Amino acid sequence: MKITEPPRTPAQRKADLLVRLERERDIWVATADAEGVPCLVPLWFVWHDQAVWLCTLLTNPTGRNLRDGRRARLALGDTRDVVLVDGEAETFTCAEVPPAAAEAFRAKTGWDPREDHASYAFFRVGPRAVQAWCEQHELPRRHLMRDGVWAL
Repeated sequence: MKITEPPRTPAQRKADLLVRLERERDIWVATADAEGVPCLVPLWFVWHDQAVWLCTLLTNPTGRNLRDGRRARLALGDTRDVVLVDGEAETFTCAEVPPAAAEAFRAKTGWDPREDHASYAFFRVGPRAVQAWCEQHELPRRHLMRDGVWAL
């Protein structure tokens, strides 16, 4: 394969990232338990108020890991258009979730977990680090956020 496009600027990558966060519906969620056992699942999500909002059962490994470990790595894309988000998770029961976040999730996914099983919880993953790149030639400037601050 031959790379023919010039690398995008960090500002363009951030703009592309924000469009993807609005457009895409599924995100890969990687967590680990206290013993370091990894768990990787796809979940629906919404980008709302500068954070990724997820919903899953508190009784499954991902829910427990997000609640107890409070960390996640999120991923979009394939190997030629990658987004990685490392973030800190906060847990909200269906009764505690901010209504605007739950409504944004419902509007994007068509599903309102507040009307489903009581064991569902919402998780706000606040980004601490973001990387985005297309192909090898964008690797050197892939870090768009560090320590919760956009690098642009």
